[in-house]
Amino acid sequence: MAQFMGCNDTQVHSPVGPLGPELIFIKVHTAQLWDISMGQDPPWTKAKTYRWRPRSRHQKYYYQAAFVAFLKKKRKMAKERGLISPSDFAQLQKYMEYSTKKVSDVLKLFEDGEMAEYLQGDAIGYEGFQQFLKIYLEVDDVPSRLSLALFQSFQTGYSLEKTVKEDVVCLSDVSCYFSLLEGGRPEDKLEFTFKLYDMDRNGILDSSEVDKIIIQMMRVAEYLDWDVSELRPILQEMMKEIDYDGSGSVSLAEWLRAGATTVPLLVLLGLEMTLKDNGQHMWRPKRFPRPVYCNMCESSIGLGKQGLCCNLCKYTVHDQCAMKALPCEVSTYAKSRKDIGVQSHVWVRGGCVSGRCDRCQKKIRIYHGLVGLHCVWCHLEIHDDCLQALGHECDCGLLRDHILPPSSIYPSVLASGQEHKSSKTSQKTMDDLNLNTFEALRIDPVAHTHPLLVFVNPKSGGKQGERVLWKFQYLLNPRQVFNLLKDGPEPGLRFFREVPDYRILVCGGDGTVGWILETIDKANLPVVPPVAVLPLGTGNDLARCLRWGGGYEGQNLGKILKDLETSKVVHMDRWSVEVIPQQTEEKSDPVPFQIINNYFSIGVDASIAHRFHIMREKYPEKFNSRMKNKLWYFEFATSESIFSTCKKLEESLTVEICGKPLNLSNLSLEGIAVLNIPSTHGGSNLWGDTKRPHGDIHGINQALGATAKVITDPDILKTSVPDLSDKRLEVVGLEGAIEMGQIYTKLKSAGRRLAKCSEITFHTTKTLPMQIDGEPWMQTPCTIKITHRNQMPMLIGPPPRSSNFFGFLC
Repeated sequence: MAQFMGCNDTQVHSPVGPLGPELIFIKVHTAQLWDISMGQDPPWTKAKTYRWRPRSRHQKYYYQAAFVAFLKKKRKMAKERGLISPSDFAQLQKYMEYSTKKVSDVLKLFEDGEMAEYLQGDAIGYEGFQQFLKIYLEVDDVPSRLSLALFQSFQTGYSLEKTVKEDVVCLSDVSCYFSLLEGGRPEDKLEFTFKLYDMDRNGILDSSEVDKIIIQMMRVAEYLDWDVSELRPILQEMMKEIDYDGSGSVSLAEWLRAGATTVPLLVLLGLEMTLKDNGQHMWRPKRFPRPVYCNMCESSIGLGKQGLCCNLCKYTVHDQCAMKALPCEVSTYAKSRKDIGVQSHVWVRGGCVSGRCDRCQKKIRIYHGLVGLHCVWCHLEIHDDCLQALGHECDCGLLRDHILPPSSIYPSVLASGQEHKSSKTSQKTMDDLNLNTFEALRIDPVAHTHPLLVFVNPKSGGKQGERVLWKFQYLLNPRQVFNLLKDGPEPGLRFFREVPDYRILVCGGDGTVGWILETIDKANLPVVPPVAVLPLGTGNDLARCLRWGGGYEGQNLGKILKDLETSKVVHMDRWSVEVIPQQTEEKSDPVPFQIINNYFSIGVDASIAHRFHIMREKYPEKFNSRMKNKLWYFEFATSESIFSTCKKLEESLTVEICGKPLNLSNLSLEGIAVLNIPSTHGGSNLWGDTKRPHGDIHGINQALGATAKVITDPDILKTSVPDLSDKRLEVVGLEGAIEMGQIYTKLKSAGRRLAKCSEITFHTTKTLPMQIDGEPWMQTPCTIKITHRNQMPMLIGPPPRSSNFFGFLC
């Protein structure tokens, strides 16, 4: 029996030999790997077994040649399988998103902990590698296809004679790879990539290793939805240019130099570019749905074709023209005193999306070549001939209230009056400061404006976060836009610390908003800025209540920024949570938060959320769309309604409001929700609508006698209106999962209103599911105290045109 190694699903069996002359049994599960150029399909189909006897000597030799070609294909795949596919990499990132472990934590277990038995010197086998993934990703069963692909990507001496179980990988290589994925500079990642492809460890990349890099870049290009038909020769030429000394190989120094200057190299290796104010473009690959012309060669890129577009200035080029492109005209700060205070237009040819001149209101014939000009700061689009009619000064256009023009940002050394003897030394100092820290720059905003500090979580909402990030980098000054995955919100808050009248826009989910608010708490800012929300992903209960919607769906960001100009400030209550566990042998999950922004709940809804959370952490690839998430949630809610795991909740729970017991004896509840805002679970209003006349909420509640610290009277609760700023919580009882579904679908108006109070305490006698702001956990018997913490200024959007159940904020 002969087996094609490297593919567990494909075997060729023969009673006589590898290619039996009389009878061959073939079982193939991967027919797409048939790779010969003889013009015919193989004599089998997918996942079937055939009994085949050659009819002639010619047919026998034909299929012998076919099997030899098939074997060569498998050997080639075995050599190339050190290159993990983009889809595998995307799945790995999904797992890492939900993991809280660090590589250093796992290494301790292998070096002198319970996993030391798997260590063979500095290497681990496949079983040890599976244990590494299980601990690091916090997943009980990583898909075998993914773990095998990852394991093989670290193998350097793989041969067809070895099986997977006999091979080992270097633990230091594995730990280095995952630690770089956790975070790091592009320079570090470039160095690691060099070492990964330097298979023979001789410190240079020879032609065969360079070819492997080209193969990987082609795969990434396909993953980015590029047209790769003409890409390979361009990449080959690019890799030749990297060999600066013409030695025929690439050294580490040449590789790092290329990473700093050869933009497609960074893009196609999946490495992120950093903001540098040295004339370097920030390229991103883009497919153009309309005719676009290259800014360099001025020829058409092609309808539906892809090229590279700069995030900062919209300079657009063919892939092969990027190396020859003119420097980026965008400077994000003033580098000399003469540039401080007055902002000039920065014109770039092309990029006139509207197709109409803002000066003469006539059409710009954008389909007739590279015509027209656009300003990267005020976003005016004009004819070439209309340029002379405009002045040099730029007012930053319709978004001037939000923008920090470069003339408003300058090095601190210019403000201090320090002079440098050498202008060259001065420039070098400023560049070094610029690249390393925002604290070297000072902000002096334009009078009567409200500069916007933008935080973006690129992981929120799938690829939405990434798109929002580069869109804001163009609409505003890139120094106003911060990627939260890099260093968190602290650098942005330090940079804007002394800026008067600025606002914050958080682009992400409720968890991201909570992270920003908590960081603002700890930052001890002289003035706390108001916070607006651009909701990404699903849920987004806080954004719904603040009239920013349930999720961003590609709307015009310029219009959203104009709405932000007219927004009003409300002071939202925030609550502290103290969990005091009882002495018990049971182990409780960690409490996710110590602060409530949205809601807290015990019982049925937390049980559903906990099951959803556990399943999503275990199989993140099954939760990659809103529709799938809703279907999973529906499934868990259905099973909860059948089994009623939180039935008779009142028997294991007592509630005190402001020191007074809340009577639950006559109620049949499966859950209790404590609300700071009226929206939960992605839009459910558990408190329900309250009909009321128009006017100030606090005044209406006072007139109705609903301003007391504790309210349990059903008649008063019936007329009470929720208020984000009244320093009180709404307490609602839930009868079960079916009732929750009825409220979500508007078949039922609300849950059971139990109380309004300024302080609440729970005492539990058994392990119960709980959640804070959508983050669930299982809690052993304990005492939970919820008290008022502070208020945070939030920006509420303009009133909706049509009425809805958030009318209480009108």
